[in-house]
Amino acid sequence: METTPLLIVDAANVVGSRPDGWWRDRVGATTRLRDRLVPVGGRGVPPELPAPAEVVLVVEGVARDVPATEGVRVVAATGSGDDAIVDLVGAETGRRRLVVTADRTLRERVRALGAEVYGPRWLRGERDTPGRVPAAPAAPDPTRPS
Repeated sequence: METTPLLIVDAANVVGSRPDGWWRDRVGATTRLRDRLVPVGGRGVPPELPAPAEVVLVVEGVARDVPATEGVRVVAATGSGDDAIVDLVGAETGRRRLVVTADRTLRERVRALGAEVYGPRWLRGERDTPGRVPAAPAAPDPTRPS
């Protein structure tokens, strides 16, 4: 049985949680998120996630080709990113699993499998408690392409 906690990050949801222009360069925004996750495996996210941890970034759509890097395994969803996350959680039942997303439906699905859920603010170091649903993202930018 694996004892290292598994931190699974919903890339599309976390990238989309801040209206910082990510929609102009989804691949670049996802790559920057991946790079910010590199030290998390070694330091954890105190106090809820002590180190060490295995970090997995689930990517989809145009960001599907973002490669893994040392310290962050990247899983490219062939279909729905949410389904890929649920599959990962379901396959790792013998260890602690933490999922970072603000997607309410995904939160319910992975909680039903025994995972802990945190919002994007928690990952950025802004305190967020398990089960708390962060505020809705800002209204869509009318100049943003769909």
